[in-house]
Amino acid sequence: MWEKIKYSFPIQLFFMHLKKNIPLLLLWFILILVITQNFGSVLGIPYLFLDPEYLNEVSWKGFFLVGIAFGIFTMAFHMTSYILDGAKFKFLAVIPRPFIQFTVNNATIPLFFYLIYTYSFISFQLDNEHDSYWEVFEFFLGFSGGSILIYTVIFAYFGFTNKDFFVIFADSVEKRLRKATIPRANILNQIKDNKKSKEKVYNYIDIRHGIQPVRSDLAKFESHQLLRVFDQNHLNLFMIQSGLIVLILFLGFFRDYPILQIPAAVSATLLLSIIMMLVGALAFWLRSWLIPVMIGALLVFNFLSKSELLNRPHTAFGMDYDAEPAVYNLENLQKLLHPDTLAKDRQATIAILENWKAKFPEGQKPRMIFITTSGGGQRAALWTLNVLQNIEEESEERVFKHTQLITGASGGVVGAAFFRELYLRNKEGESIDVLNKKYLDQISSDNLNPIIFTLLVNDLFIRNQYYEYNNRRYLQDRGFAFENQLNINTEKVLDKPLFAYSKPEFESKIPMLPITPLITNDGRKLFISPHSMSYMGISASQSEGVNEKSQSIDFLRFFRNQDAANLRFISALRMGATFPFITPNIQLPSIPQMETMDAGLSDNFGILDALRFIYVFQDWINENTSGVTLITIRDSEKFTEIEKKILPTVLQKLSTPLKNILINWDNIQTLNNEVLYNQFKESMDFEIDRIEFEYSTSQYLRDRGLVDSVGVVNQAEQEIQRASLNWRLTTREKVSIIDNIKSVQNRDALRKVRSIQFLVPEE
Repeated sequence: MWEKIKYSFPIQLFFMHLKKNIPLLLLWFILILVITQNFGSVLGIPYLFLDPEYLNEVSWKGFFLVGIAFGIFTMAFHMTSYILDGAKFKFLAVIPRPFIQFTVNNATIPLFFYLIYTYSFISFQLDNEHDSYWEVFEFFLGFSGGSILIYTVIFAYFGFTNKDFFVIFADSVEKRLRKATIPRANILNQIKDNKKSKEKVYNYIDIRHGIQPVRSDLAKFESHQLLRVFDQNHLNLFMIQSGLIVLILFLGFFRDYPILQIPAAVSATLLLSIIMMLVGALAFWLRSWLIPVMIGALLVFNFLSKSELLNRPHTAFGMDYDAEPAVYNLENLQKLLHPDTLAKDRQATIAILENWKAKFPEGQKPRMIFITTSGGGQRAALWTLNVLQNIEEESEERVFKHTQLITGASGGVVGAAFFRELYLRNKEGESIDVLNKKYLDQISSDNLNPIIFTLLVNDLFIRNQYYEYNNRRYLQDRGFAFENQLNINTEKVLDKPLFAYSKPEFESKIPMLPITPLITNDGRKLFISPHSMSYMGISASQSEGVNEKSQSIDFLRFFRNQDAANLRFISALRMGATFPFITPNIQLPSIPQMETMDAGLSDNFGILDALRFIYVFQDWINENTSGVTLITIRDSEKFTEIEKKILPTVLQKLSTPLKNILINWDNIQTLNNEVLYNQFKESMDFEIDRIEFEYSTSQYLRDRGLVDSVGVVNQAEQEIQRASLNWRLTTREKVSIIDNIKSVQNRDALRKVRSIQFLVPEE
């Protein structure tokens, strides 16, 4: 009995994969790590599979599409395995429907994966999302239906074509094959290798008759007869792979239609399917030459990638890329920081400050409020908007009237910009309730599916579709997909040029909100604002000959000849929220070409910019205000428990240095900000205080008593509760973010907001 089990076809195929097909197993292993939340949880990657969103909702339709994608991936695995290893098992050539029989016996790994995925997504939905068992069962039916549909279609195709090729076209296939010496030689070599192989198969699973013994009279069949049978499926593989690529190209041409914007998990799985089939095809054709040829192809592609066709810039919509590029060198940067220019910009901003002061009763000194908000993708955008609504409500809508400047990074600035626009429209007479909770739904609506979908159907190929804005044409990319979806989610309220905020900011109807992406060329900040802020780039002592390197570049003045004022505001937000590989770095029209990245790399909390502004205008603030209140909105915890160290493995030791840098980046910026804030508080001639809001899962858990016997928060539970760093949030994550305002710390912060000495009377 043990011999029969050991040398059964399913077991032998499984061992063969372990010995020879590690690249194929690696793709399965990656998917298993993802769906079991052991890979990418911080970025929310598992939730794309466990909670797929389609047409802005999680429903059976999304799971149906995931089922189709997993079906295609599974069939790609079967086809690739058959091409690579099918000819090693001669008995397949003399049984009906050899490929279908092969897939049944090769189903051990896919079946294991399906069981894990089914358990994982059902557990996730029951534990975190839904009380209705029927709704979860509906998801299961959708997923099962998608997989069954694709298996039925592909099995029918193989069943039909295998029969036709074998019975009707076998001779013509062989004739064509004789002209193609490479595949013929490959299959013959596999058959010859099989004769020498020590691998044995005693029985196999027959799709119609159950377990069947392998025929013992295979020696009487000639190799060329076996060759005709095995070759049929190579053409089928080519046809299905070609069909999949054509499907992706088709979706790319019509990706603006929401119904064709498939879930991100589906896009990723289709990409893995193509990779698996390409690996199989290359391994079959090249055999022992596979690695040298792949290395050579990689080197050739790397060389050709320097061409203009493959390096067309990811543009900032609204800017003029046809004009003479701005000269990006030290000499030109110094010209922008001429003392007269600095004085002119400071004086223009003082005029804004005077307009801010004019809103309050004459003869009294109002409290000036600065709001800083941290980066963190959609999590930070939702948390920031949530906090702003709550502090406006607690202060009877007075905080924003006292606010002069908003600084920050990434998603936090997106949320703040959305609230500021709603506030502006309300002040201009539109019937908008800025405290309406529907805006929380808008800012937290899925923004990732279109990005990943565009990456698959457009950015991985040569970009060839254009978008017209302000009578100029720009190549579409996943950056455009991000902007377009944000526009849809927020009902297009942010779709305006940068200069549209010039007058409202000048009149102090709304706070100033500079967007400050990092320039990757030299590490400086790029200050994007409708008002020039050159004074943020160099100290006043620069005019006295101090040897000081400028810290930022004023966008409006530097790109004045490239129509900087017409920059699309959403493009500016994207520049400050560029997440690696998700939204591409924007290249700006300069020589050499300026490239920007996420603002969080230099100042994730916006504290540095706020304090710099206070420093520049400290004399005016001291004379005209009662002091400064800094309201900080963090999407991370300021105080965290010291993790208990465990003895690391060798692999962990290799990754520890980089991991420590990434983990402590937030802590390093926080500590630097603490030093600067306390220095300012002690050195300024006016009062500075601070009110801090935190999205804190540990505090949230403590408030609910979810701690161990000594009061320490369980790290695993904290990871489960914390929303991921992503542009897509699950229902549970949204609830976690919104409810966090009720924590003890944040309720205390709201009480401090109420205690601010506001001067604006109730309206």
